[in-house]
Amino acid sequence: MADIATTVEDSAAAWWRLVAALILATIGGVGLWSTVVVLPFIEADFGIDRGGASLPYTATMVGFAVGAVLMGRLADRFGIMVPVILGAVFLCIGYIAASMATSYWQFVAIQAGLIGLLGSSPTFGPMVADISLWFRRRRGFAVAVVASGNYLAGAVWPPILTEMIAEIGWRDTYFWVGIVCVVTMVPLSFALRRRVEVDAEPPPASAFSARVQASPATIQILLCLAGVACCVAMAMPQVHIVAYCADLGYGPARGAQMLSIMLTLGVVSRLVSGLIADRIGGLGTLILGSALQCVALLAFLPFDGMVSLFLISALFGLSQGGIVPSYALIVRDVFPAREAGQRVSLVLMSTVMGMAIGGWMSGEIYDLTGSYAMAFVNGIAWNLLNLSIAIWFLMGGTRRPQTA
Repeated sequence: MADIATTVEDSAAAWWRLVAALILATIGGVGLWSTVVVLPFIEADFGIDRGGASLPYTATMVGFAVGAVLMGRLADRFGIMVPVILGAVFLCIGYIAASMATSYWQFVAIQAGLIGLLGSSPTFGPMVADISLWFRRRRGFAVAVVASGNYLAGAVWPPILTEMIAEIGWRDTYFWVGIVCVVTMVPLSFALRRRVEVDAEPPPASAFSARVQASPATIQILLCLAGVACCVAMAMPQVHIVAYCADLGYGPARGAQMLSIMLTLGVVSRLVSGLIADRIGGLGTLILGSALQCVALLAFLPFDGMVSLFLISALFGLSQGGIVPSYALIVRDVFPAREAGQRVSLVLMSTVMGMAIGGWMSGEIYDLTGSYAMAFVNGIAWNLLNLSIAIWFLMGGTRRPQTA
C-alpha cells in the first residue's frame, strides 16, 4: 500500500518528487523518439519506403495517446508508482522484442503496443496529473517541468542513440535501451510511492466562456481540432529532420543534433511560456506560439543550408514548446474543475494524435513528391488552421447578443 500524505503542497517532499518525476519522464520518453532516429535504418533493413518507415512512429504515438488514458485511470486507483513500474517493465520487454523483430509488421506492432501503449504512456499525462496534486502556489511551474520531460528525452536520447547505432547497430541499441529503462526507472519509481488526498476544487470563473458564445461541446471539439492541427504541423520537422538531413547529404548525425537543439530549446520555451501565460493567459500564449511556429515552418522552405537548418531548428524549438500546455490552461478557464481531468486528457490526446498523423502524412507526401517541400507546405496549412481557431476564440467567436 502507498503511504497517504495530507499536507504536502509545495513542501520539500513535493520538490524531490518533481525531480524524480522529471527524470522518469526523460528516461521513459525514449519511446517517443527512438523511431525518429532509426527511421533511415528501418527503411533500409526492412526494404520499405519513407512513408512505411514513418509508420512505426505513428503507431507508437497512437498507442501512447490511448495508453495515457488507461494508465491515468490506473494511477487514480493505485497511485502513479504502479503504472510507472509497469511502464518500465513493458519498455524493457518492448525494446528487447523489437531488437529481435523479423518482419516490419512485428516491429510496428511492438512499437504500438509494448513501447507506446504500455511503456512510455505513464510518463507524460499521468505524471503531469500526479505532480499537479503536490503543488498549489507553484503548480504551473511544476506542471511545465514535468511536461518538459518528453522534450528533454528528445534532446538527450537522439545523440546517444545515434552514437550507439554507429557502434553496435540499431538492434543491439534497442536491446540495451530496454535494459537501461527497467534498471533505472523501477528504483526511481519508489520516490513516487506516497499519495495525497485532495478535496474537490470549486469551479473556476469562466472568463473565456463569458467572451465566446458557443456550447461546451463546440468549444471542446474546436480545441481538439486545434490540438490535432498544431501537432500535425509540429511533427514535420521533429519526425523527419534526421531523414531530411540524410537526404541533403549532411548525414543522420547532423539531423540528430538539430533535433536535440530543437527539443532542448523546446524545454526553454515550455518553461518561459508558463511564465508568459501567467500574464496573458492560455489563449494568448497559444496564439503567440502558433504564429511563431508558422514563421519557423515557412523558413524551412527557402533555406536548406546546414547552418540555416541549425538556426531554423533553434527558432522552431523556441516557438512551439508552450503550445501544448496552453490547452490545459484554456480548458481550466472554460470548464469546471470536476471536468478538467477528462477534458484536458481529450485535448492532449488530440495533440498526440496530431503528432502521429503528421509524422506519417509527411512521409507519404515525401514518397509522392520525392522531396519534403510539399510536406512543409502541408504543415504550414495545418498550422494556419490552428491559428485561425485560436483567433476565432480571441475575437469572441459567435458573440453573445447584446441586451438592452
